[in-house]
Amino acid sequence: MRVAAVQLNSTADPAANLAVADRLTRAAAADGARVIVLPEKWTAMGPDEDLRAAAETLEGPAIGWARAIARELGVDLIAGSIVERVEGREKLANTSVHVDPDGELRAVYRKLHMFDVDVGGRSYRESDLEEPGDEIVLSQTAEGLELGLSICYDLRFPELYRILAVRGARAFPLPAAFTLATTRDHWETLIRARAIENQAFVIAANQIGSHAGGSRSGGRSMIVDPWGLVLAQAPDGEGHIVAELDLERQREIRERLPALANRRPQVYRWPEEVRA
Repeated sequence: MRVAAVQLNSTADPAANLAVADRLTRAAAADGARVIVLPEKWTAMGPDEDLRAAAETLEGPAIGWARAIARELGVDLIAGSIVERVEGREKLANTSVHVDPDGELRAVYRKLHMFDVDVGGRSYRESDLEEPGDEIVLSQTAEGLELGLSICYDLRFPELYRILAVRGARAFPLPAAFTLATTRDHWETLIRARAIENQAFVIAANQIGSHAGGSRSGGRSMIVDPWGLVLAQAPDGEGHIVAELDLERQREIRERLPALANRRPQVYRWPEEVRA
């Protein structure tokens, strides 16, 4: 199965971002990709006021475009994530949508872990604007590939990926806007670790470059196989990468090194007191 990750440098202008996403999604499909992953917040990157202005519902133009192009191109599209306006909530959601080749919504996932950190000389407080989701979401492509959904900062929480793998996920599409500093130091290591631990493919689509408000993303979008081998990595700049997922090789890896089957959940216990 041929898959693609799209790398963008999104601005605060949703219309301009959609035009670039459209062009690169079409290019990925022309390269034979059957599953295409867009980055986190592909519709808008910038300070909170710009994100709030760009927020929309799942009936808005961004997901409307995603449904139309997935149907037109006959692909499964993980429409990165958008800043979603949710009825009845003051705060927004960071929401990823899986659209199938018929243009139907297969799954909706709202980011579980808020990026409230201090890195690279900047303070990020995602929870000031957004409310975390409360559901782990597994989806499936039209061709039967099970997808475990996550977004960006979720990558640092291996328990999420283990649950998805135990539920049957064979691939993890990962829309992201990893900062320049954390891309440089942690991005590849974390992606390869999640792939190896769960013997799953990771299709990681990152933002790249400077954004409105002064934040910077690190790029290096990549596709990694269940042995932790990097199948494709994006150069600097906007574009897309493609790779073939060898599902038979994945089956052999899981059979010969049965780490998932050798789990002992009956002895795993969370500490009553967590010191962190």
